[in-house]
Amino acid sequence: MPIAKNADGFIDWQMVRPIPNLTFVYTVIIRFDTIEHLRSWMESDARKQLIEKAHALFTKKDNYEIKSGLDFLFYGEKTDVKTPVRWKQYLATWSAIFPLSLLMQLVLLPFLRQLGIPANRYSDTLISTGCLVFLVIFVVMPNYTKLIRKWLFK
Repeated sequence: MPIAKNADGFIDWQMVRPIPNLTFVYTVIIRFDTIEHLRSWMESDARKQLIEKAHALFTKKDNYEIKSGLDFLFYGEKTDVKTPVRWKQYLATWSAIFPLSLLMQLVLLPFLRQLGIPANRYSDTLISTGCLVFLVIFVVMPNYTKLIRKWLFK
């Protein structure tokens, strides 16, 4: 990382370690200010030399993906699929979040009152946005993007 930190546009990095007895893959997330700067680092001679040095520690070949923002919502597990243009991502995400946010107000908040949880703008917002993001990431977008796939990638 000391070498990557000196690359143009470097912002930060994180390492996701494997979960003992469950997973065995280390994931390194490197953030740059632009995709061009990230590509430049990923294809640099300095990085290639570091990968060559560490090659003996790898169980598989060096593998990386370049993603930005919430692109993962639009292509799921397939990384060879082109990402839709931003304005279509915006419309798709908004059209999913708008009805869900209404649903939170019409269903979730009254349910919280029935459970005896007093109305509080901060806790209501915390709980409803937590539920909304969960639904968007795990339920709605994986199915919704399949439904609108032709339009998204046209």
